[in-house]
Amino acid sequence: MFLVSPSSLSINRMRASPIKSMAAVNRNSSSGVVTAAPPHRRNNTSPLEARISLIFALASQTTSLSHKLLTELAGETAKYVFPKRIFESRNLEEALMSVPDLETVKFKVLKRCDQYEIREVEPYFVAEVTMPSKYGFDFNGASQSFNTLAEYLFGKNTKKESMAMTTPVITRRTQSEGAEDQEKWRMSFVMPSKYGSDLPLPKDSSVTIKEVPRKTVAVVAFSGFVNDEDVKARESRLRAALKGDAEFNVKDGALVEVAQYNPPFTLPFTRRNEISLEVERKQE
Repeated sequence: MFLVSPSSLSINRMRASPIKSMAAVNRNSSSGVVTAAPPHRRNNTSPLEARISLIFALASQTTSLSHKLLTELAGETAKYVFPKRIFESRNLEEALMSVPDLETVKFKVLKRCDQYEIREVEPYFVAEVTMPSKYGFDFNGASQSFNTLAEYLFGKNTKKESMAMTTPVITRRTQSEGAEDQEKWRMSFVMPSKYGSDLPLPKDSSVTIKEVPRKTVAVVAFSGFVNDEDVKARESRLRAALKGDAEFNVKDGALVEVAQYNPPFTLPFTRRNEISLEVERKQE
């Protein structure tokens, strides 16, 4: 800091240029009246100061935008970090399971027993693709299918619209009529219910949109990571258990579906997966 004395200020005033003093007045030659010239208006903001102000304005705007993005990111992350439990637990394994706080398929439980649960599922729309291999849980094939559906969901569609993620991701077995060797798997994303049938069309021709009608299914929940051998064994056990059901039997032609509710980083014992078969009431 520099200190300036009053005396030095007086000396500086006395040393003012006479040219500047004369410029401060305007003599009217016709009337002889001397008037003070209007003060010269100068821009007190230098180019450097203007740039600094702009930088601060941009920084403030960026900070505000970053805060908004961080808030949105925190909100989305919380849906996974603080999951919800919307299913009634039948055992300890199910009690440890949790699912993200995302929109999911709506259903009503019709019957519950030790081995499975019977649900009436409301209609919903899906976007789906045929998986590239004959296995439903081959890592490369599953990743490729998931990415294709994610691209559609997040903007690769005719409206360039990003839609909200939902649960579960469904992998189901399909089969061409009379062609055992042409058995395929299809992966589906459940679409947000707010769109109904008015969904953006996919730009990728491999993605199809379809409505899943109301149906009744038998469901078994299990934790861990999914593989084809485990699915096959669980399907066999479910079919065997349903043979003893007094009210429902497996619908003719029903093929297995697997629902996965959690992202890959979820701990195995807290993951929720479900295997299901479509059933119908037995005729009396």
